[in-house]
Order: sequence, then structure tokens, then C-alpha cells
Amino acid sequence: MPKPVVAIVGRPNVGKSTIFNRIVGERIAIVEDKPGVTRDRIYGPGEWLNHEFHVIDTGGIDVGDEPLLAQMRYQAELAIDEADVIVFVVNGRDGITGADEEVAQMLFRSKKPVVLGVNKMDDPSLHEKMYEFYSLGIGDPVAISGSHGLGLGDLLDSVAEHFPKEGDDDYDEDTIRISLIGRPNVGKSSLVNAILGEDRVIVSDIPGTTRDAIDTPFEKDGQDYVIIDTAGMRKKGKVYESTEKYSVIRAMRAIERSDVVLMVINGEEGMIEQDKRIAGYAHEEGRAVIIVVNKWDAVEKDDSTLREFEQKIRDEFLFMDYAPLVFVSAKTKQRLHKILPMVNEVSEFHNQRVPTNVLNDLIVDAVTMNPTPTDHGGRRLKINYATQVAVAPPTFVLFVNDPELLHFSYRRYLENKIRDTFTFTGTPIRILARKKND
Repeated sequence: MPKPVVAIVGRPNVGKSTIFNRIVGERIAIVEDKPGVTRDRIYGPGEWLNHEFHVIDTGGIDVGDEPLLAQMRYQAELAIDEADVIVFVVNGRDGITGADEEVAQMLFRSKKPVVLGVNKMDDPSLHEKMYEFYSLGIGDPVAISGSHGLGLGDLLDSVAEHFPKEGDDDYDEDTIRISLIGRPNVGKSSLVNAILGEDRVIVSDIPGTTRDAIDTPFEKDGQDYVIIDTAGMRKKGKVYESTEKYSVIRAMRAIERSDVVLMVINGEEGMIEQDKRIAGYAHEEGRAVIIVVNKWDAVEKDDSTLREFEQKIRDEFLFMDYAPLVFVSAKTKQRLHKILPMVNEVSEFHNQRVPTNVLNDLIVDAVTMNPTPTDHGGRRLKINYATQVAVAPPTFVLFVNDPELLHFSYRRYLENKIRDTFTFTGTPIRILARKKND
């Protein structure tokens, strides 16, 4: 299931970015003691009590009519709309302000779970002021100090209580979930319509037309699918429209819900660095991937164009060399018939299991051909046993004498040997090392 989303909202200068940085463990957001410094929402990963979630740091909310404040309020409204849980941050030193009351009214209307964090409460003499925040009607306020990290555990305990319970959508387990990701205007919506054979998704030449992820169930040759069209993701620093930044987390959540991801590239424009960043989301989540080069009909070609383009993709996507590649045209329907059979194939490999005895025979042969590495002290890696512990993605555990002796290059060597024997087209493979006694 997709990771829950936690939005941190509140008027300017109450310490939202400091709290965000504490939760994600990095100084991602700009922190400055000046109202309105955070101009756009910033996303980050959070983890608490074995719960993984996304965190949204919003620009401040205010009741003023200034363009900046209006924009920040709009961004916060979008974040509230997307969030599973909202952390409403107020400044304990200031007490309740009119802007706080306005924010509280917005949150009431959202009908979302809200946790009230009273920030800047590092001075114990201020704790008596906590009682006045009950009048906001949000519930029990939690005293915190973002700058000192005080009370954040209690805050996150309350947040985690509101996370959706484990469970997936209402689709059958045999249904293959497909998401399309890529930059704006690479033709994702057109591909969806072409695959479905009807215009179910708005198509426009204007980048970013698709704002939301849209689920479309369908059946083909006895196989059930759900296809998820996502808004395009555009490079940070070059996106100024808040809805496009808002779409990034939608796409990430779509990836989390997917079995197979179609990474769509615009054949006319070729690749840019952002294509690799977008594909990296799917790779890191362990999803099966097919690289789809769209608009291939519009490319001027000679005898070597396709081969050169494919080689360039392989050179740029070295971390995803397992992904099959298909050149299509949503407009002319060129090679579209190949996509769903490829989806079926990579989905099967994504869920493939290797018998333990066969896996261990393979490891023994691999070590015989290329002995395990040693460290500077002469200690050699010893692989005692191997087993597959999970599918989607296929995950293998090696029980060894010392996990630190398994260098990246040897891990890659073993992965290649596994792929040579069992194929695993379209899916990443994870190889973990555990100490023998573990």
C-alpha cells in the first residue's frame, strides 16, 4: 500500500521547517527566522515506530491578501487535500492568533485527522499557556520544541495513530497494477488512451494537464489490470506552478501502489538528467520497470537511429539495465501491442521464486569461478548459505561470516550470475548480507 502522507501546516514563522527537518533527519527545508521563507512545499521521507511515510513541509498560511501569502495558503490547501494526517503547528510563545483560528477553520473543513503541535515550548514556564490552545477545538495539544527536538516523539505517536490500517485497494491479488511515470508532455495520457482503446484521460499538449493519479481497471485476454496515469514530474528549481510540485508526491504514491512501472520517455526530445531521477523513484521502490520511448513516429530516422538511441538509454540507465525497452507511438499505435505482453512477462519475473537448493548450487559455482574478496587484513568473505526471502522484488539473503566483506562489485557479480541463470527481466534484485548467527 502507498505510504501515508503527513502535511505540516500553520501560519508563517511557527517553526514548520525546523520540525520537518527533525522528522526527515536532514536539513532539506530552508530555515530562517523570518516569516514566509518557505515558498513551496518540500517533500521528504519520515519513519516512526516502523511506519514509513511522506512528509510535506508547507509554506505558511495567513489571512492576508498579499500575493505571496495567498500562494502559500493555496499550497497548504493542496497539501491538506493530499494528506492522510495533518500536523497543525502553532507558536506557544505567541498564544492563539487570528491566523491560527483561520487555519483551524480550514482544518475543520478538511475532515482529516489533525494533531496540534504547540511549538517553541522549551521554556517550562510557558507550559501553563498550553491550556488556551484547547479552545481551537483540535484536540489535546502536544508541547514540542522543534529546535531542541523535545516532544517530537509524543507528536509522532499521535500522528501514527491516525495512519491508515494495513491493507491494499479493492483489487484482486492477481490484478497487475501499472503506473506511467515521466516528465510532463511525454505522452503518458495518450498512451493510456491508446492502450485502453478509448479516450478516458484528458490529453493536451500543455505540460502538466494531468493533475491527479487516475485508476482505470480493464481486462485483456483474461488478465485483469489497473492502469494508473500520473501527473508528470518536473525538475526542482524549474517548476513554479504549485500544482506541478503537488503532482510529484502523487506520482510517488502511484509507484508505491504499482507492480509494473512504465517509464515514458519522449522520443522527440531524447533524455535529460531528470528522466534518470524519475526512473530512480521506481528503482528504489523495487518495482518492475519497462522503458517506453513514445512519439517514435515523429523522430527522423535512418538505419542506425534506433540502435544509437537504445545504446544511449543503456549508457544513461546503467542502474536499470534489467529494464526492457520498447519504441512506440501512441498516435499511430506503432508497437503498442507489445506493451501488455511485456507487462505480463516482467510481472511474472517480479514474483519469481528460486528453489533454495538451486540457488545455493549457483552460489557455489559462482564462487568457484570467481573467489570471494578479502579485506586489507586478509580476511576472506565466506558465504555459508543463501535463500530467497521475498518477491516483488526478488530478495535474496546471503548468510556470511562478515557482511562488510561483501563489496558492491562482488554483490553485482552475484546478481549477474543469478540473472544469467533465471533471467529476471524487468525487475530489480536485492541481495542482502547477514551474519551467519543472525
